[in-house]
Amino acid sequence: MSIQDNLTINEKKVLLALEEIGSAAPERLEEKSGLQVDAAMQAAFMLEEKGLVSVSEKVLERYSLTKEGEEYTKNGLPERQIIDFLKNPTSLEELRSHFSPQMVGIATGWLVKKGWAKVENGVMVPSGKVNAGKDEETLAAFTDKAKTLEEIGADQGTIKDLLKRKLIIKHEEKSRTVSITDAGNTLATQGLVLEEEIAQLTPDLLKSGAWKEKKFRPYRLDITPKPLYGAKIHPYRRLIEQMRQIFLEMGFSEIKGGIIQSSFWNFDALFQPQDHPARDMQDTFHLGSTCQLPAEYFEEVAAMHEHGGEIDSCGWGGTWDKELARRNVLRTHTTSVTVKYLADHPKSPVKAFCIDRAYRRETIDPTHTPEFEQLEGVVMDKDMSFADLLGLLAEFYHRMGFEEVRFRPGYFPYTEPSVEPEVYVDGLGWVELGGAGVFRKEVTEPLGIKDPVLAWGLGVSRLAMLKLGLKDLRLLYQSDIDWLRKSEVCRT
Repeated sequence: MSIQDNLTINEKKVLLALEEIGSAAPERLEEKSGLQVDAAMQAAFMLEEKGLVSVSEKVLERYSLTKEGEEYTKNGLPERQIIDFLKNPTSLEELRSHFSPQMVGIATGWLVKKGWAKVENGVMVPSGKVNAGKDEETLAAFTDKAKTLEEIGADQGTIKDLLKRKLIIKHEEKSRTVSITDAGNTLATQGLVLEEEIAQLTPDLLKSGAWKEKKFRPYRLDITPKPLYGAKIHPYRRLIEQMRQIFLEMGFSEIKGGIIQSSFWNFDALFQPQDHPARDMQDTFHLGSTCQLPAEYFEEVAAMHEHGGEIDSCGWGGTWDKELARRNVLRTHTTSVTVKYLADHPKSPVKAFCIDRAYRRETIDPTHTPEFEQLEGVVMDKDMSFADLLGLLAEFYHRMGFEEVRFRPGYFPYTEPSVEPEVYVDGLGWVELGGAGVFRKEVTEPLGIKDPVLAWGLGVSRLAMLKLGLKDLRLLYQSDIDWLRKSEVCRT
């Protein structure tokens, strides 16, 4: 079979059009070939695989003003407006009375950076050396149309600063050019015959016998077909559902709670001291709102913190601050949900779990994010023991596919004894996956709970990383369609 016989009718039309014009943009190729632009480009790419045409792509970068950039182009940059106002040394407080605090904040850094002024003891002192900056000249070159770097006449450094200040925005315009090759030109000049091709054999063609006179479109069996990906649940959601199903099968009830919690339920009810580092701004998202304290519990919790209440405990000492306990936070752990549930259900037996999101002020990196899922659970009943807790957690991890499980002694303000469960992973060794223990009486007594309470909080995202073989936690939350398509549904 000749190369010509291997060409579809659309490929022939594109090749004949390019023989006449040599090269063309997709719109011009559409006009000359008589095909829709999508069909013309599809044929061009198929011809490129056969070496008959080449397709080149060019990215053109253009820049335009943002709304903020338009405002500053008209009225002047913040540093320009303030330096024009600044005839003598002026306090920052006075500047904030003439300009918005936000503008003064923006302008101060740029005034110092450009050498137009300096700040001494809260006073802005002009230097007397004010020249038009490249950024101002560049902004003045913009019009209502997007321009290229050459049209603006600016250097890369100035453009980078204006992009960082969000005064301009970059647009990328992709353009393609389809050109005929020597081989394609030779084939086209030999004379290509345009005739109708049949892609599918129909009952009418068979009955009439017309198929004998028709030309059928050839099929390439050596080309790898485009991969097809079936629909499936997100890998992270699938693992969360697996964990949920395990605890439901073990007889637990699932509970939910609010994302916003009072410091009372998030910290104080769990016997965390009010000066504990976890309550500082670097760990907790504090809100500007407050709430009412539960009248039936807060006095007992206060007494437990201050002197140990009515049990054999010393408490934390000092004076318990009611106002601190009223402050709302984004929950730092789902333990705030389970302890509130126990307070509402103080009578045995109770078996409950919660899989939900918690929030902490973490720096985003491959192993930390400010929001993450946590698997929390409690068991309350007569004669519950520490051994029951270890057995329950070992059973959960075995069902999740980890053969080797061990427990290392740990410390938490609200459980005693406490452990940190670990599983063995080939290539990584022993990996810690959370914390667990028996609630201290300092937690249960103020809530009217008399029976032992087993409690645990397990890291869901870390467990998912191990199960999915990930090195970057952020993949669980990013919409990487290629990773989602190729992720394994199960492992053997």
